[in-house]
Amino acid sequence: MREIVNTYQQDTQVPTTDCADVLIDYLDKLGVETIFGVPGGAIEPLFNALARSARRGGPRLITARHECGAAFMADGYYRETGKMGVVCSTTGPGATNLVTGVASALTEEIPILLITAQTPLPKFGRRALQDSSCSAIDTVSIFRQITLYSSLVSHHEQLENKLVTAVMTAHRQPGGPVHLSIPSDILRQPMALNHHIQPELLTHDFAIADDGAIAQLGYQLTQARRLVVYVGKSARYAGIRLMEFIEQTGAAFVCGPMGKAWVDEFHPQFRGVYGFAGHLSARGVLQHPEVDLIIAVGAALDELETRGWSNELLNHKLVHIDSTIEHFTRSPMARLHIYGRLDVIFDRLLVMLRHANRQGKLWDKMPVPEPTNVNGSFIHLDHTDECLSPASPIKPQRLMHWLTRKLPDHARIFVDAGNSWAWSTHYLSTRSNQGYYRIAMSFGSMTWAMSAAIGSSIANPDAPTVCILGDGAYLMGAQEISVAAQHGLSIVFILLNDAAMGMVMHGQRLGKQESIGWQLNPINYAALVQAMGIHSQVIREPSQLEQLDLDSLFRRGGPSLLDVRIDRETVPPMGDRIRGLMDNSATPGG
Repeated sequence: MREIVNTYQQDTQVPTTDCADVLIDYLDKLGVETIFGVPGGAIEPLFNALARSARRGGPRLITARHECGAAFMADGYYRETGKMGVVCSTTGPGATNLVTGVASALTEEIPILLITAQTPLPKFGRRALQDSSCSAIDTVSIFRQITLYSSLVSHHEQLENKLVTAVMTAHRQPGGPVHLSIPSDILRQPMALNHHIQPELLTHDFAIADDGAIAQLGYQLTQARRLVVYVGKSARYAGIRLMEFIEQTGAAFVCGPMGKAWVDEFHPQFRGVYGFAGHLSARGVLQHPEVDLIIAVGAALDELETRGWSNELLNHKLVHIDSTIEHFTRSPMARLHIYGRLDVIFDRLLVMLRHANRQGKLWDKMPVPEPTNVNGSFIHLDHTDECLSPASPIKPQRLMHWLTRKLPDHARIFVDAGNSWAWSTHYLSTRSNQGYYRIAMSFGSMTWAMSAAIGSSIANPDAPTVCILGDGAYLMGAQEISVAAQHGLSIVFILLNDAAMGMVMHGQRLGKQESIGWQLNPINYAALVQAMGIHSQVIREPSQLEQLDLDSLFRRGGPSLLDVRIDRETVPPMGDRIRGLMDNSATPGG
């Protein structure tokens, strides 16, 4: 009898680890601390593993209110930590809800591992609830269009190889999202912890550079007298070497709207943003007749970065330096393409500059404009009088000027799609060149900033974090602010409230289109979030802004929402975007 009982206990004993545990353990070895997701039936085995992981101090779960929000949070987590974001969802609609967030990560080149569940393998094609197998709504195929890698794990012994493939693919240049679809019965499969990986090798970026092209640029630099550098969104990989190059050559430098993350906008050689909502001073320096070379660094050269592919930037003076070969397809008119890892390229260029200096080579510097603008920088701002306007409703320029003065240099700034793009790009100036200004303009997903700010703050809750968004964007993802409240994140949400989808309204007016679809009903957003226990305040006048103590809001131990009533009749600096919509030409450089 005792033997029968012992045999029964052995047969019914829960295995110490299953496939889901092994997956979480691998992610732990890769340095992943947080996984974002939404629960559901088929994904439950992975959530069980996460619960066990959290108890022993391993990766933990942050539950979003919608799967798309979870993907945006993983994006923000990567931007803050440099570690791969991880997001998970159940099968069926849980997986399809992720599509916009994943597509945004692809265009933004953000490494994210997407884990979706499937119904058990024996139920494939039998119309099981939320079946998303190859015989139903095929999510592996759906994600194949918007990821760098998408695969079904149909046997537990496939897990290690497919995970390694996914992680290495996510970290290659350009980075991006990858997808593993795992049936729930595979997640429950007993599996031993038996690692065969060196984690640092999976995220290693190979030090590749085109020595021949670098040598050609080195020679051209010795022949040039005056340079302009264009800083793109991927210039982060050049690091401090890029600024050393700029300062040694005396080059004036400009940036694209997303390149703002990597420049000190108060540097005397900086001439502003070129592209969407940009500055006349940036256009002027690119068109200066004495400029010999325009060096674009880490630039995708998309529509918003280039004023609709204008030949002010895309011309025979251009040297395009990039770590993504696809970016070169938009600069065929350039005199030189240089491919490789940006830090390696600039290390070698700096050696050449020092040698040229020893030979007596000097470059001409662009004169520094005088006086500085109302923000204290050296760029041309439109309508600077509005930055000091006492009017009510508040002028958006006044709000951005206030933020320029009051935000600490290390503040993480997230800017959402819509008019917030235009106002922040043109009028909000920052000193940090460490990537703290964060904006996602490649896909242009509304409500990205709210969730991305939460993901960033989850990773680093002590960093002051601001999210700037309009009321239209807020309404698309308002539920995610409750995640910030649940976890006590001191994010300051600055809501530009004008009861309108402002970019649509002004776009229709500027483009002489029918006025339709932009109206929103007046809402007291401060009152709405108070129902969630969130601190809030309605701001109607500039004097109320000046009385605010931002530092105290960053220390509250919970989020704050500032419901700022802005003047919706003030036209944002977005004329180039409207001309692009009206223009049938999309020829680079022409």
